[in-house]
Amino acid sequence: MTVKQGWTGRFFEDFEIGDIYQHPLGRTVSETDNTWFSLLTMNTNQMHFNTEYAKKSEFEKPLVVSTLTVAIAVGQSVTDITQNAFANLGWDEIRMTHPVFAGDTLFSESLVLEKRTSASRPHAGIVTVRTRTLNQDGDEVCSFKRTFYVYRRGAEQVEGTFPDGKRPLTAEGV
Repeated sequence: MTVKQGWTGRFFEDFEIGDIYQHPLGRTVSETDNTWFSLLTMNTNQMHFNTEYAKKSEFEKPLVVSTLTVAIAVGQSVTDITQNAFANLGWDEIRMTHPVFAGDTLFSESLVLEKRTSASRPHAGIVTVRTRTLNQDGDEVCSFKRTFYVYRRGAEQVEGTFPDGKRPLTAEGV
């Protein structure tokens, strides 16, 4: 038998300025997601959870909390850009460009803008990307720049994180 390593994410050396990563997983936002996020973050703006209040707005229904939209966009990008990151350095130019409602499905993609080696951390580099999120109709609902530290290939911090089993994995099971 041969052990096949699963996807381990990109390292600093894998990023090239101008590359675009279309993140593979779309996410449909539910009313429950919006309610829980409002509760967890203590967001008391009724536009997010009071249908009667929202009916009086230009949108005529509750909006998804904008920070939930940003959180989903960041989460969607992890597989492609920050699986091997160890610190976010900043989010800039966050724009909410189209309303998001319960039932919308969100998709995100990221463009590599800059990269440089770290002067203080030889095991890492700094990468900046622009991420945008689209709804199911192709409307851009948000965008932002994000800068993060990411490990270099072979950094000792990411080596040997999968434990050795006390017994080998076999077809026979337990």
